[in-house]
Amino acid sequence: MPERNVVSWTAMIRGHVQEGMMGEAVSLFWLMPEKNVVSWTVMLGGLIQEGRIDEARRLFDMMPEKDVVARTNMIAGYCKEGRLSDAREIFDEMPWRNVVAWTTMITGYVQNNRVDVARKLFEVMPVKNEVSWTAMLMGYTQCGRIEAALELFEAMPVKSVVTGNALILGFGQNGEVAKARRVFNQMKVKDDATWSAMIKVYERKGFELKALDLFILMQKEGIRPKFPSLITILSVCASMASLDHGRQVHAQLVRSRFDEAVYVSSVLLTMYIKCGDLPKAKLVFDKFSSKDIVMWNSMISGYAQHGLGEEALEIFQSMFSTGMVPDDVTFVGVLTACSYTGKVKEGLDIFESMKSKYMVEPKTEHYACMVDLLGRAGKINEAVNIIEKMPMEADAAVWGSLLGACRTHAKLDLAEVAAKKLLVIEPENAGPYILLSNIYASQGKWNDVAELRKNMRARSVKKSPGSSWIEVEKIVHMFTTGDIRAHPEHSMIMKMLENLDVLLREAGYNPDGNFVLHDVDEEEKLYSLRYHSEKLAVAYGLLKVPKEIPIRVMKNLRVCGDCHTAIKLIAKVTEREIILRDANRFHHFKDGICSCRDYW
Repeated sequence: MPERNVVSWTAMIRGHVQEGMMGEAVSLFWLMPEKNVVSWTVMLGGLIQEGRIDEARRLFDMMPEKDVVARTNMIAGYCKEGRLSDAREIFDEMPWRNVVAWTTMITGYVQNNRVDVARKLFEVMPVKNEVSWTAMLMGYTQCGRIEAALELFEAMPVKSVVTGNALILGFGQNGEVAKARRVFNQMKVKDDATWSAMIKVYERKGFELKALDLFILMQKEGIRPKFPSLITILSVCASMASLDHGRQVHAQLVRSRFDEAVYVSSVLLTMYIKCGDLPKAKLVFDKFSSKDIVMWNSMISGYAQHGLGEEALEIFQSMFSTGMVPDDVTFVGVLTACSYTGKVKEGLDIFESMKSKYMVEPKTEHYACMVDLLGRAGKINEAVNIIEKMPMEADAAVWGSLLGACRTHAKLDLAEVAAKKLLVIEPENAGPYILLSNIYASQGKWNDVAELRKNMRARSVKKSPGSSWIEVEKIVHMFTTGDIRAHPEHSMIMKMLENLDVLLREAGYNPDGNFVLHDVDEEEKLYSLRYHSEKLAVAYGLLKVPKEIPIRVMKNLRVCGDCHTAIKLIAKVTEREIILRDANRFHHFKDGICSCRDYW
């Protein structure tokens, strides 16, 4: 350039600053024949951006004219470094402060957990804008003072979408889901982040059905969900086994080309596995060439949960051959697959090779898998030896595995020991109490049963009610054990159950069950057993799901022995495929056989 003015010099300096080339920017700045306030401010901002706050202060002190922008930049720089007293000194010395300067100082206090000081400054601020209100409110939400945030939100002259969204997430993090929904309902203007925030709150706090309902409402309102909402809903679909909605979200991700990311593929893979659609999960897995450890682990665990031990081991071998190094999660999946399919030798070999071959130190969960593996196979003494040799204290998972094995193989004395260990580790968990009660009852120890029940009442320990659900035409239908009349179509379900009872009796099965508890009302027991939640869901599936489509049922607890036997026969006499996901694993019922081969 034959001629360069202050604007062209400043443009070159600004360019170098923006590219992080501070050495060149500093050289140009000092070569500059004439500087104005903008040049000084650009250079000052560059040094602050680089974290060179002391150099920035020296430059600031040299400035012939310090405007409000330069002073505000210095305040922001000091606040970022946590030097609040230096920031406040510049703020107090300002001859004139605009709303940006006030907001910057308030934000600095908020970012450094000085919310009460920020509030005092906020109260004396002459003019507040939306950003000021938002900064103050975010301070309260970030430190968990949600009630103070709500009070401020209600006082806001204009309630911004950003503050509403922050408040929803804040209430959600505090577990106050109803208050989060109240804020959501009060917001006259909502963006995708608003819907996403409320859906995320529901998903994280275990209200999956409400999250799904809100997603449906979001689409009815014409709001096109963006990436965060879609990922959250995929997690909900996985948890609820809502395959229809999961497929819909998958289609939206494909249209937006989001499905090409490894993280998205992992979430999709998990969703299809938890929905019981293993062929589709395998398609997603095979399609993605650059698999990460999460995808490999998901596929191994998926096959394990579905009782497909051979397939899980094949994936494990493929993983190793590609050069991917297995981690501790990998071995939990592989050992679980061996346990669920009775592969004792393979499981022992893999466990022994963890440290020697793969350099992975066995953790408590791996020992729990081994106790489960040996216990299921009836090798109770070997399972006890594993526990005795553990280098760490056995936890609830380990003792729970031993208890289950002892109960299955009628080792009642050892089962009592395991149950008592569990009562110490998890005094609020009803499971050990119930199992120990059954053990005492089987031995005629009614005084011990009564004492155990008394302890349960004293500690307010209650068994979680059994609930199952099924998705029909994108609507999730929930059933609770014994509460058949809660469903609007209960009369049709009752009739189907009566028809099934007839068919099962003809097949030689007693639908009323095989267990009698001597200390509970027998009629109530029989009623409860006949109307277990999974039976109700299966009956509804037979009424509503087309014959060529598998009936998919989910349960919050482990399926009971009676229902497992009944559903095998139901699948046979109705010639239907029934897929049941319980708290532990999947059961694929077809032609009177379950995929678990009754090894569960």
